[in-house]
Amino acid sequence: MNRTPRAAAITLAAALAATVGLADPAWAASYSAPLQTAVAALPVATEIRTGYSRDLFPHWIDADGDGCNTRNEVLLAEAVTAPTISGTCTLSGGRWYSYYDNAYWTATGDVDIDHMVPLAEAWDSGARNWSTSRRQAYANDLDDSRSLVAVTDNVNQSKGDQDPATWMPSYSSARCRYVNEWVATKTRWRLTVDTAEKNALTSWANSCPNVTISVTYAY
Repeated sequence: MNRTPRAAAITLAAALAATVGLADPAWAASYSAPLQTAVAALPVATEIRTGYSRDLFPHWIDADGDGCNTRNEVLLAEAVTAPTISGTCTLSGGRWYSYYDNAYWTATGDVDIDHMVPLAEAWDSGARNWSTSRRQAYANDLDDSRSLVAVTDNVNQSKGDQDPATWMPSYSSARCRYVNEWVATKTRWRLTVDTAEKNALTSWANSCPNVTISVTYAY
């Protein structure tokens, strides 16, 4: 992800503060806490959908110019059997595992790349106040493997823009992982949660292993 001069300055300031033991959580470069603590730390705010458009999150870009866009970069990273790459990053012969529904796929058309926290949910939770460049960085976040995940296409479509208060993976063994990744993504991008979402996450955190959630903040 490209860093603006301001972002670089913030990162430097955080590093210096940490060096002298003065790091403020609002300026910290990273965060690490048990799941229950991380959920409790998520700020609650009313969600606002006004003005949302998917086009406000430019996605599936080719950030490194290697011919493979973000979608294909995720497919390459998550393949359980590596595909063959030909032409302009056409993938064939691979195999993918969708942890949401415990399913395997060999055709890329059967797999969607899910934004762990959907674009509309991100907008509702604070991204409406971001610049377009920051929304683009969010929509193409390859710096944290939890932000984007390859899953069965119709499962992704059933999830839509829902949060854990109204949608969870059908495969019960996937649910704690899903909660961990949702909380990590919200934390990484400093997004808020609404009351129903907070209650749902709290309930899940109390029933899932209290694993450590560690993220590097996206500035």
